[in-house]
Amino acid sequence: MNENPSNSMSFLEHLEELRWHLIRSVAAILVVMITVFIAKNFVFDYIVMAPKNLGFITYKVLCWLSDKFHLGDNLCINAISFTVTNIDMAGQFLIHLKVSFILGFVFSFPYVFWEIWRFVKPALYEQEVKYTTGIVFFCSLLFLLGVLFGYFIIVPFSINFLGSYQVSEEVSNTINLSSYVTLISMLVLAAGIIFELPMLVYVLSKIGLVTPAYMRAYRKHAFVAILVVSAIITPPDVTSQVLITIPLIILYEISIFISAKVYKAP
Repeated sequence: MNENPSNSMSFLEHLEELRWHLIRSVAAILVVMITVFIAKNFVFDYIVMAPKNLGFITYKVLCWLSDKFHLGDNLCINAISFTVTNIDMAGQFLIHLKVSFILGFVFSFPYVFWEIWRFVKPALYEQEVKYTTGIVFFCSLLFLLGVLFGYFIIVPFSINFLGSYQVSEEVSNTINLSSYVTLISMLVLAAGIIFELPMLVYVLSKIGLVTPAYMRAYRKHAFVAILVVSAIITPPDVTSQVLITIPLIILYEISIFISAKVYKAP
């Protein structure tokens, strides 16, 4: 086994190296964050508040599918039955900062991950580096695909179900801006992380911690978990749940396929 060149660095040198990687990562996030902050009207009108408007592309596609396959109103969303308001003095400014930071992180994720990888890579052995060829590209791609899936698929169903849910006709839904943004951020970032599953399985299979047999054995458990999550975040109709469930199941099956391809039994 080759000697790891990073072993020649002292602890303080490692800290200094990490510090500069973190500084460059934070600087990248800040640059994008400032850009997003300046583009306030576009960001909030066409990104943040877009899923609340009937003109959102997801709603148009769903209505087209409903008409094309004669599904009635099972998919088509014809009304947004809640309003978004702000009840805090500094609420809108703080949300502006929060959204700018989140989008700054999302858009700069490839660079931030690359900086982290540059710090970690010297600590790996040659064979381990070989196993992780292309990790920055694939991790960034999967994260961004997950973000898009969360924004265009999960978010519209979730906000419409939760925003229109009523325990009584005497109670109307007026959603606080902070709650609205927090829900969207949580769903989008969670989807981005979930979509990293194939890459995570690839690395763990390469080092022998995950096997295709293990993933197949727990396939039913994974499917049940996916169904539960889909039932929670979508309206109570089968069609909507299927639209969420199928891509996640495919993602799990792809992970099993990847594990089978790269895993080498001892």
